[in-house]
Amino acid sequence: MKVVTETLGYQTTPETDVLNITDDVASVVERSGLACGLVLVFVPGSTASVTTIEFESGAVRDLKRAIERLAPKGPAYEHDRRWGDMNGYAHVRAALLGPSVTVPISDGKLMLGTWQQIVLCDFDNRSRRRQVLVQAVGE
Repeated sequence: MKVVTETLGYQTTPETDVLNITDDVASVVERSGLACGLVLVFVPGSTASVTTIEFESGAVRDLKRAIERLAPKGPAYEHDRRWGDMNGYAHVRAALLGPSVTVPISDGKLMLGTWQQIVLCDFDNRSRRRQVLVQAVGE
C-alpha cells in the first residue's frame, strides 16, 4: 500500500468563504500514481471545514444562507465571552460541517458525482491562509 500526502494552501476572505478545491485534489491524486484507493481531504483548524456541493453560484448562496440560519452571526456565543475574538459562530459552523471528506479513487480518478465538487469553507471573521492536507492511500 502506498501513502502520498501533500499540503495545499489557500488565501480566504472574511466570513463564509467557499472555495472549489476539486481540481487541486484531483492533481494530488494524479501525481500520486494510485489507480485505486481513497483520498482524505482535511483542514486543520476549528473555524473551517471541507465538504462537497455542486459548486455553482445558486447552490453556494443556498449553503451560505442555510449555515447562517443554523449558526447565525450576532447572537451571544460563550466562546466570544471567554476569548473576545467574536468568532464563536465560525467554530459552531465548522463543527456542523466537519473538517474532512473521504473520496474513493478508481482508475486514478476521484469518484465524485457528475455535479459534485470538493469545497473548502472558511467561516472565520478575518482573512486566513488555510492549509488543506490531502492524503491518498491505495495501490
